[in-house]
Amino acid sequence: MEDDRRVAAALSSALGRRGYQVEHAATVAAALSAAPCDLVLLDLTLPDGDGTDLCRELRRRSSQLGIIAVTARGEERDRVLGLRLGADDYVVKPFSMVELQARIEAVLRRAANALRSGT
Repeated sequence: MEDDRRVAAALSSALGRRGYQVEHAATVAAALSAAPCDLVLLDLTLPDGDGTDLCRELRRRSSQLGIIAVTARGEERDRVLGLRLGADDYVVKPFSMVELQARIEAVLRRAANALRSGT
């Protein structure tokens, strides 16, 4: 979920080139009605609600869903809150695609390991 269409398009394109299937949801409402997925890149500033509330709801719905907050909110209190509400990782904008891809791989790896072990 990303509220800036240009950023969302660039991110979707870059992830698509790296082999990921991407669905963009620009609002909380769209995210809550989207098809199930393995990983959410979550902007915390959305036009119809707060991404922290969405993070909490997504985590409530699934303990296996990978969630990475990708946001301009870089203060320590924001990072801690995001992680405590259920994000698996937290990336502050601007970020490099190489770092984001490594974080995506790590979160997906942990989720796959959890599924294999039944936790």
